[in-house]
Amino acid sequence: MHINDLDLNLLRIFDAVYRQRSVSRAAEALALSQPAVSQGLTRLRLVLKDALFTRAGRGVVPTASADALAQAVQQALQLVGEALQSTERFDPTQARRTFRIHMSDLGESEFLPGLMHQVRRLAPGVRIETRQLEYAQVENALDTGQIDLAFGYLPGVEKTQHQRLFAERYVVIARADHPRLAARPAQRALAQLDYVVVRHHTETVRLLDRLALNDRVRLSTPHFMVIPAIVGATDLVVVLPLRIATKFAQDGRLRIVRPRWDVADFDIGLHWGWRAQNDPANRWLRELAIAIFREGAPAATSPQRSASPRRAAGAARSRGTSAP
Repeated sequence: MHINDLDLNLLRIFDAVYRQRSVSRAAEALALSQPAVSQGLTRLRLVLKDALFTRAGRGVVPTASADALAQAVQQALQLVGEALQSTERFDPTQARRTFRIHMSDLGESEFLPGLMHQVRRLAPGVRIETRQLEYAQVENALDTGQIDLAFGYLPGVEKTQHQRLFAERYVVIARADHPRLAARPAQRALAQLDYVVVRHHTETVRLLDRLALNDRVRLSTPHFMVIPAIVGATDLVVVLPLRIATKFAQDGRLRIVRPRWDVADFDIGLHWGWRAQNDPANRWLRELAIAIFREGAPAATSPQRSASPRRAAGAARSRGTSAP
């Protein structure tokens, strides 16, 4: 066949079905009707003389020919997208754009104050919407443009562009006069305590499971922000990241302890999709976020201490820091 025989829009349909493994999910990602996607696949099958996908349960699986074609199609679409985006410019002072960002409620507490201070200063017409997705949804949401960026500790989200922001660790927080919590409890001593767990923070749930502490959970709640009131009024303790624990304990009613346990530090990062790599608007926002939050960057949550992303990025370069 010759490329002149092919409607290039069919390649977008092929790519979406290949990634989603579902005609209906591909239609949703492309903002098309399911019949339109099915008809496009039928046309492509006739041109290529291959079934491309076969039914499997509620979805589809690619044929060998589709597997062979997929990488080339994805690279071609990426090149075209980059070429189109490279001609665009993004003026934050004039922009009227909505950015959709994945953050947990912990992430909102950590990132939104500083980010919104700078966005309001530099791009007053820009709007931010945060969403809390399941880990398994983040990669696809970035890939299809449903969200623009994702902040946080996102194990399993690997096929994205990303930048490490800072290292984090888990600690235990309790009321200041807790009667049974030593300054540096051993791991076995943790089994004598009772816990609150925030079930939407799945990594904490997994950590308690790994430490065999699930049977010591006495309260399960969907929200972190209620934790200080509950822990301050009871002997319950909670495992959570150090930065948010520090905020919760700053008034002196709660205290932080660092157990002697076999729990590694972890990295908090910023993720974006490959399609957005050269998008000027996405690049502006992520460079702003990196300048604010990357480890060693100057604080930017108050007007007196704020720095422009250009100056902050320049300072980072002068320190010799770079992306991992």
